[in-house]
Amino acid sequence: MNLASKLLERASASGPVRVGIIGAGKFGSMVLSQAQKIEGFHVVGVVDLSVAKARESMQRVGWPKERCSAASMGEAIRKGTTCVTDDVAALMGCEEVECIIEATGHPIAGVRHAMAAIDHGKHIVMVNVEADVLCGPLLAERARARGLVYSMAYGDQPALICELVDWVHACGFELTSAGKGMNFEPRYRYSTPDTVWSFFGWTEEEVAKGDFNPKMYNSFTDGTKAAIEMAAVANGTGLDCPDDGLAFPPAGLHDLARVFRPASDGGRLARSGLVDIAASQEPDGREVVNNIRYGVFVTFKAHNEYSRACFKQYGLLTDPSGWYASMWRPFHIIGLETSVSVLSAVLRGEATGTSKEFRGDAVATAKRDLKAGEMLDGEGGYAVWANAIPAQRSLAASALPIGLAHNVRLKRPVAQDTIVSFDDVELVNDLDVVDLRRTMERQFGKTKSEAA
Repeated sequence: MNLASKLLERASASGPVRVGIIGAGKFGSMVLSQAQKIEGFHVVGVVDLSVAKARESMQRVGWPKERCSAASMGEAIRKGTTCVTDDVAALMGCEEVECIIEATGHPIAGVRHAMAAIDHGKHIVMVNVEADVLCGPLLAERARARGLVYSMAYGDQPALICELVDWVHACGFELTSAGKGMNFEPRYRYSTPDTVWSFFGWTEEEVAKGDFNPKMYNSFTDGTKAAIEMAAVANGTGLDCPDDGLAFPPAGLHDLARVFRPASDGGRLARSGLVDIAASQEPDGREVVNNIRYGVFVTFKAHNEYSRACFKQYGLLTDPSGWYASMWRPFHIIGLETSVSVLSAVLRGEATGTSKEFRGDAVATAKRDLKAGEMLDGEGGYAVWANAIPAQRSLAASALPIGLAHNVRLKRPVAQDTIVSFDDVELVNDLDVVDLRRTMERQFGKTKSEAA
């Protein structure tokens, strides 16, 4: 990699890379924590619904007060400081800003922000995987048509998985599976914001000291975030979601190649070419030895005896046959690494992972028996969890994507663990994003035979 040297060359020749951040929550704070130490990386504007909370975030990460005093984007450009505001339009309208980091986590807002960034000629780093899995292939295509980069956020797990998948292909191995580690037990599926901290193992005192959102962290616990991220990985890599959703098989480092290989060869996959999760907990709660709770992985296969022998000679962790091997990254530090995506987009014109197809979907599924008239409360809430399934199955069921399951009313009851369909709900708000989603389904939801 040579992004750091490219950045210094660019800054010397024509000034810093100029960036805007939308959303100053946990992820945005992590971006800001590192951005202040990167020479030639200028955060021109930080936009949040609460300016006061955004300033608190900047103070928390040690952002110098004198660098967040700009009254406007123009002043921030002139003085090399940062404007903190609730005005998204002002950020979009600042011509000098080259790249937007969308870190709100709100799927509807994220889609709108991405469209606005593209319309204003700016690259977009989509931290907001919720928005990406809702409309990502369409957003990416529209960005490419404008000569712009629409990118997953490096440091977050989907982008890191895409990097490993690219490594497998670039080395000429046969890709078998890809996924991430996660703390998961079957009973977590029905967690709510009221129970999440006990599942996470944090005390009330620890929670009170941090910038933690219980609904967001509940989406990690109940498997919703895993479904969203794995559907995004499928759309960015050509892999598929399992027909019935993620299985979460427990597996430690030494068992990745054994577990994430086809069942026909003794593994847990229905076939090669699937995404899934390596659970760090056994179903009974015991911790998996050498788990990769915070990491990502790929499994792959040697194409001949020579490569198989090399796997053994160079110490790869393989299955008992020696044909399947694994590669992993043991950690991800999300926003602390996201500058890599910004610099890759601006300096190289390359995405660190991007949605190319509509292969996987994250669909709303009833967390309990739901009654007609109830309101769905979206990701990490009390009513639904997300299941990652193939896009064709989602389309056949007219499944409601989890990104549209916020603040919508049920027209009829839905049984526990049943997929919620578009026909089950009243969609009266956010119809612009609903239309974009429908356009994406029509444009990218064709089967191979239909496309031919």
